[in-house]
Amino acid sequence: MKKYLLLASITICIGIIIPCKLHAVDFTVGATTWYTWWDLNMDLANGEGKKKIDIDPGFLYGPVLGVKFNDDFNLTFVYLLGKFNLNDPIEIKSTKETSEISRTDVDLALNYRLNDYFKIFAGIKSMSFYFASEWDHGNMGPGLGLSAIYPLDDNLFLIANLSGFYFFTTGYEEAWKFKEYGMNSTLSLAYYITSISTTVSLGGRFQYSKSTYSPDDALAPSREPTTQNFYGITLTATYTF
Repeated sequence: MKKYLLLASITICIGIIIPCKLHAVDFTVGATTWYTWWDLNMDLANGEGKKKIDIDPGFLYGPVLGVKFNDDFNLTFVYLLGKFNLNDPIEIKSTKETSEISRTDVDLALNYRLNDYFKIFAGIKSMSFYFASEWDHGNMGPGLGLSAIYPLDDNLFLIANLSGFYFFTTGYEEAWKFKEYGMNSTLSLAYYITSISTTVSLGGRFQYSKSTYSPDDALAPSREPTTQNFYGITLTATYTF
């Protein structure tokens, strides 16, 4: 699922960007990183009930792409991935232990400018993790949010975002059936370097999600909900041409 999601997202972006470039719209490319603390509380369906998975903080990183169609509409795409260490190895599939967990965080959004200070956006989000490259918690669904920008100086801006999302999801080779919802918020300072058409932003990000499992879950119908908190520092640099 993760590979298909990445390929589909990139294909959508390329399919939109190439025709738009023929009409002389602005194109943005860059990179972002998020140093993340991850609180994961999960029922592993091994009879022990819900437990907190002890995870070391780590980096998520990846590309940023954007297309500005006009003063009102723009499309953005962000793909983040990273690997995290588990302080206490956990058992998966009853035969294998792992001390590593991987995560992806993907956003594709269409933004609309309401006025000089506010934008609304809607799109598709995925937020997945997997143990030992095989035990999946995969998801995808719609998201909706509001963005605010406040100029502090000619080239310095304060930017805040708040959004919600709802996923229809599957995991562990589609044996787990669950729904997931949550929210995402960011606050950052952005500085535009005019001479090189580059924006650098530094800030913080908090994300929360909760998964509730279906009664017909093939592994454990009574599994408790999974909750996740992500919080940390973000750094992004983008070039516009």
